[in-house]
Amino acid sequence: MLLLLGVYLVFAALVTVASAAQGSGWSLVFWLCLVPVITLHSSLQHELLHGHPFRTPRANALLAGLPLGLFVPYWRFRSLHIAHHDDPRLTDPYEDPESWYLHPRDWHAAGRARRALLAFNNTLFGRMLVGPAIGMAGFFAAEWRLAWSGRGDVLRAWGEHLMLVGVLLALLRLLPGFSLPAYLAVCYGAWSLLGVRTFLEHRAEEAVGHRTVIIEDRGPLAFLFLFNSLHAVHHRFPAVPWYRLPGLYRRHRDMFRAENGGYIYRSYLEIARRHAFRAKEPVEHPVLARRLKRDGFQEIE
Repeated sequence: MLLLLGVYLVFAALVTVASAAQGSGWSLVFWLCLVPVITLHSSLQHELLHGHPFRTPRANALLAGLPLGLFVPYWRFRSLHIAHHDDPRLTDPYEDPESWYLHPRDWHAAGRARRALLAFNNTLFGRMLVGPAIGMAGFFAAEWRLAWSGRGDVLRAWGEHLMLVGVLLALLRLLPGFSLPAYLAVCYGAWSLLGVRTFLEHRAEEAVGHRTVIIEDRGPLAFLFLFNSLHAVHHRFPAVPWYRLPGLYRRHRDMFRAENGGYIYRSYLEIARRHAFRAKEPVEHPVLARRLKRDGFQEIE
């Protein structure tokens, strides 16, 4: 609760001074400082949708308050993320709403330019640079199709979200010097920074327990992501709040590492060294590709 309050207070202070300093070099500094603040707010939203600190979803949604990151409705984030926690379906291109993989037939049907873009997106640098745009394009297209089909939950979620975005932007426009383009760039940057966490949270493996990463980093990025760096621990015990994850991992480290199948990194620096410009995996879902080949489907086109 204190952390959430702190995020809102720091956000208000930074956006005020950034607007007041608009046109100077300091304005850019203050806008950039907003990027990790909005990223931390997204991490807190993730906690809220998992039932912390209240058991009532609506009470937690009220704490999420104004959508500082603008782009994703809280209720849609909640619905899709809860679906993502169906671990047997992790990484499935159709069943896991947070999967970055393509089904082999979709990969083979993609044009050369799209394949190149998605391959670039499978590097850490690419995920930070173009990942938010690719993610937004896919998310908005899917949401539009659901809304057009008349899905009431989707329409309600977007209605509430757009109302809150309108309130937030109306308040921000009262600040002398406020720049909407600068704020949109900050929100994109926050999604980009969040991409460091989501970049390799999951991998395609036959064994369900081997699909989720452990990053033993205890630095500022681990805190910014509220220890979702220990992602296998979170998936094993999603009801455990963020501040108990490090202790839980420390007490049962050998168990988690054994269940995890060795999908472990020491730090985010190690991830940057290994994957900044080198793809971590193919875009085509490797397990599905092997199954199709084994079953005699040599050509997927």
